[in-house]
Amino acid sequence: MELKSNAALIIIDQQKGILHPKLGRRNNPHAEERMLALLSHWRYSERPVIHVQHLSRSENSVFWPQQSGVEFQERFVPLPGEQLIQKQVPDAFCATGLEARLRAAGVGQLIIVGVATHNSVESTARSAGNLGFDTWVVEDACFTFDKTDFFGNARSAEEVHAMSLGNLHGEYATVVSAAQILAED
Repeated sequence: MELKSNAALIIIDQQKGILHPKLGRRNNPHAEERMLALLSHWRYSERPVIHVQHLSRSENSVFWPQQSGVEFQERFVPLPGEQLIQKQVPDAFCATGLEARLRAAGVGQLIIVGVATHNSVESTARSAGNLGFDTWVVEDACFTFDKTDFFGNARSAEEVHAMSLGNLHGEYATVVSAAQILAED
């Protein structure tokens, strides 16, 4: 495990809407603290930071553009010089130009954090791995929500999170902790 000097930190969907109670019970209550620690480290080391913002096509979404849930949480507002990617589907690579931007900048290593583990994080990490990026997902800087599986069984946010990480690790990405990343520098 070697952290590159130009590794990009990709922060997915840290918008006000993700805090809405209608999304239900979540896991990893300290995920935002870990995201902010990584963000601070990235800014200090002058590595690329990419903020991903979801602009939903559904009026029922917490990320519908016509309401405040679409806005970044104050603590995650992009600074000048940091990139913004706006997406309409979970995958941050789909129809956004993200791959072209990363290739043009010579970035080959991606550190992915954000929400939701089973949705935008997993789909973005799968694409990144499929596109040949050295992809790391920071398990304790992501979170998700309780979800019912296909067969109607209630699954806890912890189970959903663990399954998504299991889907990714070793095939599409390397799953690591925030402490492992910060210890690399």
